[in-house]
Amino acid sequence: MLDLKGQHVPFRSEILTALDRLLREGNFILGAAVERFEEEIARYLGVKHAIGVSSGTDAIYLALDAAGVGPGDEVITPAFSFFAIVEAIEKTGAKTVFVDVDAATLSIDPEKVRGALSPATKAIVPVHLYGYPAPMAELAKIADGRGIAVIEDAAQAIGAAVGGTRCGALGDAAAFSFYPTKNLGACGDGGLVTTGDDAFAGIVRSLRDHGQTGKYEHGRFGWNCRLDAFQAAILSIKLKYLDRWNGARRRIASLYRERLGPLDIGLPPGEEEGVTPVFHLFTIRVRRRDRLREHLAAEGIASAIHYPKCLHQQGACVDAGLGGSYPVAEQACAEVLSLPIDPAMGEDDAIRVAEGVESWCEANGYAEYRRRKSR
Repeated sequence: MLDLKGQHVPFRSEILTALDRLLREGNFILGAAVERFEEEIARYLGVKHAIGVSSGTDAIYLALDAAGVGPGDEVITPAFSFFAIVEAIEKTGAKTVFVDVDAATLSIDPEKVRGALSPATKAIVPVHLYGYPAPMAELAKIADGRGIAVIEDAAQAIGAAVGGTRCGALGDAAAFSFYPTKNLGACGDGGLVTTGDDAFAGIVRSLRDHGQTGKYEHGRFGWNCRLDAFQAAILSIKLKYLDRWNGARRRIASLYRERLGPLDIGLPPGEEEGVTPVFHLFTIRVRRRDRLREHLAAEGIASAIHYPKCLHQQGACVDAGLGGSYPVAEQACAEVLSLPIDPAMGEDDAIRVAEGVESWCEANGYAEYRRRKSR
């Protein structure tokens, strides 16, 4: 799905030079490299504070903890997402409250959020799924005046924007992941918490470093969630390429949407007025999804399923009494299929992928398929 080795070839020497400098300096945890990256990414995202941490999962947990989420509280989040969200919520001691997703976008459904509110609701964690911004304006209206924090899971959406404001600056706080396959990926693991609140940022900085408020002064119970200097140095280099890579993803997505539009399949939302997605994934929805995947594999075309099982169906959640019924999310799990969308792909590569999907749809009698006229 991604050529992670090839991605680093253009700036390999720059990375090695930066790492050699850090080896000679001997400053490996936090320090100047991390501070420099935090300043750069804060400017890029348009946020006041950016705090580097050890992973996207830790970023969600630290943001929840800093927001005061704990035992007796409830946190609302979509049933269709990656497992890290529910892990982070449960680690705080709060209860996860799942809601269904919107059928068109697979993002959290604001009306379902309204129905899930209770006096115990402390936070809402929407997901900018696949790089498409969640309905943040509607969620802000729901939370307004209720003392509910809106914490963005922006792990898949770095660079995405709504009305010119980038994800990460749309809620009270946000969590990013720098897992290697992300649009901005480290050569290892890493994460980020963003916020515009000075006090909140100070708590996160303390929490990531054993709750320290000064050298050997521990004002709270924290954890060891620090971003290391090697990853920060690499991320500073790669950040310069992010807009170019996201632009390439959008071009591939546009080609896919053009070619696959006539098919009787579901397509992800495209670029709309005021909304700029970054297409971390290009995920279609199709009946008999597994048959299509087998066909693509036979053609030498990679694909992946994000995600094959809803969160409430995971064994850990069932055991914790977090089950339920979320029909839109459950149907999505049976239909979603992610196609390759690597910024290094050429137009010919993308056309080949699209032709693989087209040929299967034609052979399987999809009722709304219309043969494309010769270009």
